[in-house]
Amino acid sequence: MTISLAVPDVLIARAKSGDVEALEALYRAFETPVYNLARRILRNPEDAEDVLQETFLEVVRSIRSYRGEGHLWGWIRRIAASKALMRIRRDQVRSEEAFDEEFTEGTPPIGVPARIDLERAMGRLSETSRAVVWLHDVEGYTHEEIAEMMGKTVSFSKSQLARAHTRLRSYLEEGEGIAR
Repeated sequence: MTISLAVPDVLIARAKSGDVEALEALYRAFETPVYNLARRILRNPEDAEDVLQETFLEVVRSIRSYRGEGHLWGWIRRIAASKALMRIRRDQVRSEEAFDEEFTEGTPPIGVPARIDLERAMGRLSETSRAVVWLHDVEGYTHEEIAEMMGKTVSFSKSQLARAHTRLRSYLEEGEGIAR
């Protein structure tokens, strides 16, 4: 089932004028996709809820600046992705080996095949790598857009994506992902 993320222009105009009912309608129309985006990037339901709230506070504050170029969902999605990335940046305390994360789960019992799906493999990536993969491969952001959102260079985005893809392949080939 496909969810339509298009909203009538009249609703946007009403929201721009400060109509509370229109702003609430926008929240209802976009709360699920915003939450899902934040959840995929952050992997934590509480953080995703916070980003959902922060995103719509920003939407309410900034709706007047929405120029109507492109879909409203693209504008809101960019705000949500930025808020999620700012949360990662704020919460992250990283050492020089930040990109060499260790997998700490135990090995499977003898005789039990190790299996992992893509979701679990993504969970093994650092927050930064996971965010770059999600924004690029799923949300369709360009490396330039990701670099701008993260306050990094385009080459940072490209190298993070390449490293993450290599790790994901490795995790999935390892016996379908559990470190031995």
